[in-house]
Amino acid sequence: MAVSPVDVVIFAPLAPLFGLLLFWFIQLVFIESQKYLLSKIWDRHKPLCRFTNFLGILYQTICHALGYTVTKSGISNFYVSINYGKVVPKKEKKGIFEWMSNSFLFMGPFFIPALLLLICFFLIIGSGVDIAQSIEYTFAEGMINFGTNLYAFSEYLFSFLISIDLLHPAHLGFLILLIFLGMGIRPSYIDREERIKVDMIYDLKNIKSHIMHKPLYLILLFFIAYLFFYVSFLFQQNWYVALFSIFGWLSIIAIVSLLIAHMIILLIKTTDRMATYRKLLLYLTIPISYIFMRIVFFFFLVDFSKSVSLLIMVLSTIVVLFLMLRYKTNKLKTIAKMKQLRVEDDSKRPIRK
Repeated sequence: MAVSPVDVVIFAPLAPLFGLLLFWFIQLVFIESQKYLLSKIWDRHKPLCRFTNFLGILYQTICHALGYTVTKSGISNFYVSINYGKVVPKKEKKGIFEWMSNSFLFMGPFFIPALLLLICFFLIIGSGVDIAQSIEYTFAEGMINFGTNLYAFSEYLFSFLISIDLLHPAHLGFLILLIFLGMGIRPSYIDREERIKVDMIYDLKNIKSHIMHKPLYLILLFFIAYLFFYVSFLFQQNWYVALFSIFGWLSIIAIVSLLIAHMIILLIKTTDRMATYRKLLLYLTIPISYIFMRIVFFFFLVDFSKSVSLLIMVLSTIVVLFLMLRYKTNKLKTIAKMKQLRVEDDSKRPIRK
C-alpha cells in the first residue's frame, strides 16, 4: 500500500498524541469519581479525607519546586499544609521559564509521581519493556505502535500485581506507594467550608488558561514534537512513538492506582454502619487470610502460590463482608418484614340490598 506524503508529514505525528490525550482524559474522569466518593465519607472519615488532600497538595508543591529547579530559579521557601502549599523561587524569571514552572505545577502531578513509581517498578522487576520497532511512519501505524507499547507495559504491570509478594519489603512498599499515588494524585478540596468548587472542569480551565496565556509556547512545543518525529523518520527509528508511550505508561500507572484507591474507599464506605469490632474483624481478615495461605503453600509447594494467596485473600474478604452485611446490618435486608395480606373470599361477604 502506497504511503501518502501528507499522512507522513502532517497526520502521523499526531497519532501517539491523540492516544495520550485519551488516556489522560480517562485519568481525569477517575480523579473526579474519587473526589465524589471521598465527599460521601467526609462526615465519618475527616482525618482520612484531609490526609488525601494533604497528599495532593504535597505532590503539587513538589512538582512546582521541581519546575523552579529545572528552570534554575532556585527555591527560597517551601511550605505545605493540609489546605495550602506554596513555593517561592529565589529568582523571579519571566517568559518561557515562568511558563515551564507553571506547567510543572498544573501538569506535573498527573505524571511526575507516576514516573517515580515507574522507575521503582523497573528496579523491582529488573528489566524493561520491549518497544515496538516498526518503521512505517503513518497515522494508523503510529496508533498501532502506541497501543502495542501500552499493551506490553500493561501486561508486565498486571502480571506483577497479580503475583505480588506482600511479604517482600520492596513489593509491599511499591503497593503502598501505588495506593498513596491514587489517594492523592490531585487535591480533593472536599471540605464543605471550601468556597471554590474544584473539579475536573476547574482543572481543565486552569490548564487551558495556562496554555492560552502564552499560545506561542504551545506552538513551539508542537514544532519541537514534529521536528523530533522527522529526526526519528530520518534515522529510521521509533524514538517518537517510544517517548509518547512512556507518558502513556505513566497514565496507566495512575489509572491503576486510582482503581485501587476506589476499592479502598468503597470498602470504607460500605463498612460505615458496622460496629467497631466488626470492622476490625473484617480488616484483620485481609492480612490473616493472606499469611495463612502463604504458610500453607510454604509446606505444600504449588505453582502460582502468590497469586492464589492473593485470590484467597480477596475472596475471603468479600465473603466476610457479605456475611456481615447480610446478618449483622440492615444493608441487605428490608426495613421491616412485609406482612402477608389476607385475601378474603368475596362470595362469603353478606350481600347488601
